[in-house]
Amino acid sequence: MTAPGRLSLNQATVQHLGLAEAAELCARHEIPAIGLWRHRVAELGLARSAAAIRAAGLHVSSLCRGGFFTHADPAARKAALADNRAAITEAAELGADALILVSGGLVPGSRDLSLARRMIADAVGELVPAAERAGVRLGIEALHPMFCADRCVISRLGEAVDLARQFPADVVGVVVDTYHVWWDAALHADIARAGPRIVSYQICDWVLPLPPDPLLGRGHLGDGVIDFGPVSASVREAGYDGTPRSRSSTPGSGMRPPTRPRPPCGIGSPRSLGGTGLRSQLPEHGIAVGRHMSVFAERAKAVAALGAAWGDGVRGDRDPTH
Repeated sequence: MTAPGRLSLNQATVQHLGLAEAAELCARHEIPAIGLWRHRVAELGLARSAAAIRAAGLHVSSLCRGGFFTHADPAARKAALADNRAAITEAAELGADALILVSGGLVPGSRDLSLARRMIADAVGELVPAAERAGVRLGIEALHPMFCADRCVISRLGEAVDLARQFPADVVGVVVDTYHVWWDAALHADIARAGPRIVSYQICDWVLPLPPDPLLGRGHLGDGVIDFGPVSASVREAGYDGTPRSRSSTPGSGMRPPTRPRPPCGIGSPRSLGGTGLRSQLPEHGIAVGRHMSVFAERAKAVAALGAAWGDGVRGDRDPTH
């Protein structure tokens, strides 16, 4: 099997696997990087988590997540900052490329969007010295507007870029997550503005109909409506040379324990995203993960029409032969 050399698995895709199991899965299938989640790091312990990642020969593309700064109570704001400083320490120990920030929704009891955004800017500013000392980049992630009230009042990539540009580029950057920003008419211009501030590129599809809980609406690549080729080309042209992170969280896909039957769970990259066009499936009807890796090539054919090759300089033109 050809290794998907520029790919990272977001741990949320296999969220019922512990950190050590997820690391072993990546190593077994030649996926070189992993995006970790803090609760899984905490379960195993920071030192043991770092050791497991090193033993598997993996690179940590990101740590999720920090943020959630918009608290009305001063004590809660102070606690949030303390938790984010702890997350910076964890990211440094793990050697993560970035700490992802989901900044927070409206302040409880308030409808004032401007207030929430000011609080986020102030909080990021307070974290910059700690991040700079630790050598950790903070990645501000814009979330789809449907999450504005409760999760993140930064809804467009352009807003994230504007916020990040208030701080040093080597400390504060932005995340391009296709699930959240694919719809934005200004997306390509804002990717260009972000330039070297792009710290993470996360790929997953927007499927219809959305599930009752839209947090579980991330689809497999090629199963939804997103035109990945032009987005990937813009990200590459902006100077991003890191690993695309793949994530899926559709209902029944990665949501149940791995010992139970479930539909395929995509953790791969189509050619338009610069890997080899490989996708994997997790256990289905009790069959082991390894046997499902054979579907990589077949799934590649289905998604090859999505656009430009990530690393070979071919621009996206929707030509299925590319």
